[in-house]
Formats: sequence, C-alpha cells, structure tokens
Amino acid sequence: MTATANWSYPTAIKFGAGRISELPDHCAALGIKNPLLVTDAGLAGLPMVRDAMAACTAAGLGVAMFSDVKSNPIEANVSAGVAAYRDGGHDGVIAFGGGSGIDAARAVALMTGQDRPIWDFEDIGDWWTRANADAIPPIIGVPTTAGTGSEVGRASVITNEETHVKKIIFHPKLLPGVVILDPELTAGLPAGLTAATGMDALAHNLEAYCAPGYHPMAAGIALEGMRLVKDWLPEAVKNGANLEARGEMLVASSMGATAFQRGLGAIHALSHPLGGLYDAHHGTLNAVLMPYVLKANRSAIEGRIELAARYLEISGGFDGFMQWVLDLRTEIAMPHTLKDMGLEVDRIDRVAEMAMEDPSAGGNPIAFSIPEYAEIARASVEGVL
Repeated sequence: MTATANWSYPTAIKFGAGRISELPDHCAALGIKNPLLVTDAGLAGLPMVRDAMAACTAAGLGVAMFSDVKSNPIEANVSAGVAAYRDGGHDGVIAFGGGSGIDAARAVALMTGQDRPIWDFEDIGDWWTRANADAIPPIIGVPTTAGTGSEVGRASVITNEETHVKKIIFHPKLLPGVVILDPELTAGLPAGLTAATGMDALAHNLEAYCAPGYHPMAAGIALEGMRLVKDWLPEAVKNGANLEARGEMLVASSMGATAFQRGLGAIHALSHPLGGLYDAHHGTLNAVLMPYVLKANRSAIEGRIELAARYLEISGGFDGFMQWVLDLRTEIAMPHTLKDMGLEVDRIDRVAEMAMEDPSAGGNPIAFSIPEYAEIARASVEGVL
C-alpha cells in the first residue's frame, strides 16, 4: 500500500419518520437555548416550519426564524442572516430546508463571529484557518429535500453577485452536530422537485464514485447510494406519500454528500457556472449534463462504470449504464438538453472558462481543457450524444 490520505466522515444522524419532534432535545444536547432557524422563503410559511418553531417554544427555547434566502444564496442573504442572529442574541443555528436554506444557514453560522469578508473563507488551501473557530455556533441540519446532502457537509455554496460565480465556503465546524433525516418532511415535495433533487443525489454519488482520489470508503458509499436512487427515485416521484421511498432517497442524498469528499467532477464544474450565470436549478442542470459528461469521461471511467453496472444489475456495461441514465431521466420527466430547460446559453466560452476554474473540476477523471468544456456544454445545449 503506497497511498496516503486524510479522511473525515460525518456526524450524528437521527433517521426515521416523525423524528423532527426530537428537535428541542437535540438543541439542548448541543447547549443551544436560543436558536435561529434559517430556511428559505418558500418554506417559511409551511406547517412543518411552524410546527418545529412551536415545539422549540414549548420546550422553553427562544427560537426565531430567518427566511430571506434566494434559491441560489447570495452574500446579501448571509449578511442579513448574520444581522438577525446578532440582533436576536442567538446561540445556535437550525439549518432547515433544501440545499439553499442549509447553505445559507451554515454561512450565517460561520460569519456571526468573523471580522473578515465571507470570500476570505473560500475552499482554497488552508483559507479556512483564517476563521475564528471558537466563534462558530453549533448547527443542527434538517433537510426537506433529498438531493444536495448539505446536511452532512462542511461547506456552503454562495453566489458572488458581482461576478455571478458560485463560491464554496468551507470550514470543518460547519458540519452540523446533529442531523435529523425525517421522511415526513419531504412527503409534500412536488414530483418535479423530487426528480430534480434526486438527480442531484445521483450526480453526487456518481461523480464521487468516478473521482480518481484514493478513498475506498467513499467509493463504497457512492456505489450503494446509486443503488438507492435506482431503486427508489422513480417511486418517490410517482408516489410522494411513500415514506419508505422518501426515506431511502434522504439516505441516498446524505450518502452522496458524504462520498464526495472523494471529489466531484465535470458535471458540477459545468452546473455551477450555468447556475450562477442563468439562475437555473442545480439538480436539473446536473440531470441534463450527466450523460454528456459520462460520454466525455468514457475513456477514463469505462471499467469503473462496468463494475457499477454489475452491482446495480444493469446489463450492457458502460452503454447499458448510459441507457439507464437516459431512461431514468425520461421516466421522471427530466429535460434532455439545456434548451429543453428554457436556457439560452449565449456565453458558452465564459461557462467553459468558469468550469475550468471551478473546484469540482479537480476531481474529474480527465483534466478537460477550456475548449473541451465548451464542447461538452454545446453538446448539452443541442442534445448531441
């Protein structure tokens, strides 16, 4: 054995229907007496949020809510959340929602005690050491979608409004101390959003599995995560009330975000700039881009994909796996091209440049050039496979 590696794996996870009722207990265990619940505007008025707030109040916690969060969080959202946190004298954060709400919540938790700009904590080298770690309060993660897996992550994706670039903000203490995976919270998710977020989970597991880094634990988790998506995503889309399907997809989502410590790749390297420039849904972008990136990576990943296909009981090796991806997208009504998403991608060269610079590019099995990224982007616009 010649490889050396540094591995870090997640946190306490409380899985099962109805376990959101334990939220006040977990606050108490982490020493949180006055949490700020951070979520997005779309969730703020829903019963699940009101019930969580009421449970905290009934337990004697001084809870408040902040929900001024865009679907692609920006610095201004984080700054407003920090102001709410400080004004309310809060001592912890409940990150409640999909990827956007949880990303914003973690960024708020990071920035409450810092005196530097958020961009100083981008996931570059050891920049995270610039932060005052002692000033980062405890976080509880409560996902309401099964896709990003943000609840088991240590980073937030925040869009820089001036440059339209999505930046990854990182600190080890952004990993929640407790995660509640309650499938009842995802049961009301519309079919289209269930499909898009589910494809995000698949993209995380797939890219982590194909990344060249040495991390056998992540590879194993990613492989099983793909199986859960294969077995349960179509059912979750068709029958949102099926709590077993909802629960298995929540687990697949968390597994994907756990596994991508091994790396991501060109799917995400392209979806990040496309999302930043065109404000498009991240999971849907990943669904569209997936087969085009698979094709571009084929020479480097064919053997690994053949192994995955055997485990997933897909016949036909790489070609069979590709056909499964295409069939799955059709079954759950995902678009085939960026045009089908309604995007007029008029800045392909800029997208390619940004993809080349994106941190996810470093995990791709092939180090694509800017022209190669542009070629993949063009193929995904026109549907050329």
